[in-house]
Amino acid sequence: MSAHHTLRDLPSVERVLASPPIAALIGEHGRAIVVDQARLVLAEERAARLAGRPPAGFDELVTGIERAIRLVERRNLRQVINGAGVIIHTNLGRALLSAEAAAAASEVATSYSNLEYDLEEGERGSRHVHLKRLLTELTGAEDGLVVNNNAGAVLLALAALATGQEIVVSRSQAIEIGGGFRIPEVMQQSGGRLVEVGTTNRTYPADYERAITPETAILLRVHHSNFRIIGFTHETSLEELVELAGRRGLRLVDDLGSGCLVDPTQFGLGEEPIVQDSVKAGADLVCFSGDKLLGGPQAGLIVGKADAVRLCARHPLARALRIDKMSLAAMEVTLRHYRRGEAIQKIPVWRMIAASPAELESRGRQWISHLSDIPLTVNLVASQATVGGGSLPGEALSSWAVAIEPATAAGSPALGDCEAIARALRSADRPVISRIERDRVLIDLRTILPEDDEPAIAGVRRALAG
Repeated sequence: MSAHHTLRDLPSVERVLASPPIAALIGEHGRAIVVDQARLVLAEERAARLAGRPPAGFDELVTGIERAIRLVERRNLRQVINGAGVIIHTNLGRALLSAEAAAAASEVATSYSNLEYDLEEGERGSRHVHLKRLLTELTGAEDGLVVNNNAGAVLLALAALATGQEIVVSRSQAIEIGGGFRIPEVMQQSGGRLVEVGTTNRTYPADYERAITPETAILLRVHHSNFRIIGFTHETSLEELVELAGRRGLRLVDDLGSGCLVDPTQFGLGEEPIVQDSVKAGADLVCFSGDKLLGGPQAGLIVGKADAVRLCARHPLARALRIDKMSLAAMEVTLRHYRRGEAIQKIPVWRMIAASPAELESRGRQWISHLSDIPLTVNLVASQATVGGGSLPGEALSSWAVAIEPATAAGSPALGDCEAIARALRSADRPVISRIERDRVLIDLRTILPEDDEPAIAGVRRALAG
């Protein structure tokens, strides 16, 4: 059959639009989008027939148009299953909210709220008051303030307390973390002047003291976050820095990075700076993240002495860095989990950290039973998960993972190597993110909540069915 003959059988756009599946999509997505995709698919089919390829049937063309519409209308930012074994995965959105925190964010997003309205006085209020009591109760600080992220919190603290003045920091703490966030550059943007002291591996109180001049305003301590220096090392303690700052009339700012309100050593992990300890030691300001070990929404929290927090709240940058209403609502509920003593049971980050290997193994057995019929070798293997997000570097949690091996000659040739399997998992309607180790694709169960097992298994089955 000639190409021109087959072109006569090519359906018109109007005929395709009249088919029930496409007509239903018009009601869902609008006529313009559906017509555009129908024309594109039909144009591709016309080019294929002119090139001599076998013609697609009408039903096949309709299916192609449906697929094209769903792809073009699919949201860019969407849910994924985190099987990578990194709990606070920066690329996958860091901390998950508790169900209650997510509901609170949704409530204020879909209704008016008293965000900046004093209900008692019937006049304008401040968004800063909503979390103050919770922050002071939980940390022991005199006052607290929340902005949009910890980088903003550090920037605001330095700008409010040291614009045009010197900020002294250990050379080992002039760090860069993910996304190109560099402490020296933040200092420059704040208007403060960086003064590095000590060496990369050893810094003493005397190093700080020698660097202090009439232009010095702040002694800054920065948590290393995502790396450790080991071996021949020495760091000046927070208590020593607080004593020196008080004696010389300076401010002490402690940037903890990933803020932690509970002790992670109870779960077999190493030590992580605790916010309450920094406050108790006497730091003027303590800055930390909301969406890392705290387990809440993206935010930067500042707690400390009332006069220092007040200077931050009144600084012009505070408005530019202010937290939005949905994050504020989610943060309030997250902090209430801590106050009620239910953080380990309610907050996903801590649920994942606290999950026992026996529990993960039991869930893994269920995964294996549901994946027994896919054309690939699937096993349950011991694994190692990490906390991530710049928290507890080098620390690992015993875990279990579903291990998928590439197809043999009898299997699917499209899944003949680990990269192909990982790519197929990522192409699922709800993408499944895995990692590759020892020529196997691993889906780590520690970073998947039990309530997500069913949709995750279904996604894996569809992605690897053949």
